[in-house]
Amino acid sequence: MKHYYQPTTLPECLQMLQDNRLTIIAGCTDIFPFLATQRAWGRATTDDWLDVSALGELGGIRDAGDHYRIGSLVTWSELLRNPLPPVFAGLKAAAGEIGGVQIQNRGTLAGNVCNASPAADGAPNLLCMGAKVELQSTRGKRDLPLDQFLLGNRKTALHENELVTALLVPKPENTARGHFFKLGARRYLVISIVMVAAVVATDSTGAITDIRIAVGACSEVAQRLTSLEQKLHGRLLRSLSSLADLDPRYFSTLSPIDDVRADHSYRKQAAREATQRLLTIMADHP
Repeated sequence: MKHYYQPTTLPECLQMLQDNRLTIIAGCTDIFPFLATQRAWGRATTDDWLDVSALGELGGIRDAGDHYRIGSLVTWSELLRNPLPPVFAGLKAAAGEIGGVQIQNRGTLAGNVCNASPAADGAPNLLCMGAKVELQSTRGKRDLPLDQFLLGNRKTALHENELVTALLVPKPENTARGHFFKLGARRYLVISIVMVAAVVATDSTGAITDIRIAVGACSEVAQRLTSLEQKLHGRLLRSLSSLADLDPRYFSTLSPIDDVRADHSYRKQAAREATQRLLTIMADHP
């Protein structure tokens, strides 16, 4: 029989992780699909449950000086309600399209990252924002850039006795704004076929001083389109709407799979089209 633990302090929680083999739960929106998959493949987990939802230290979004600290219990609905600067606009757009309202009320940003699905809607946005993952254990604390934390499909750099306690988002230039575009089989309650996120900053003339673009659901982890970013740097933001037929070489690092939602060739084509549409949105809504 499984045991269920619900610590009320962070030190107590970290000691439990040190002393036991535990599966961490919080919003629990992915637990049933996870268990069903494990059982279907004959790999049912025997771990006990560690419910971290009573840890007040892990809640809230706060200004921490040179960065914003998003506690690992912050839900998508909390993010949507918080009056954050424009750089969070893309992440908020993703939050409004994740599942239904019930999922948004329960699911956490940190859980979305830890689940490490290739189709995790938060990952491309957080990657463009330069987010880091704060991890703690009884040995201390460490911060990992998101691209070093996400290692592959359902794989992360989280150690067995570690807990994700926050996501850390550095403060960008004042003009930086986030954007997001998601392609699915329908508008809501859908897993992404392709998604594209971007963060762009401009100078007083409207020229791009910083741009980051990431594609999700087209490889094991979300990927930055660095060659395209370099091409667009210095251009006037309003000129992006006139770009057409983006060179396929900008997307050469993507490695989409075939699944029930789309095959790899469709995803490759859709990634180009989705990026083109996002660039147009960015130009029209700076």
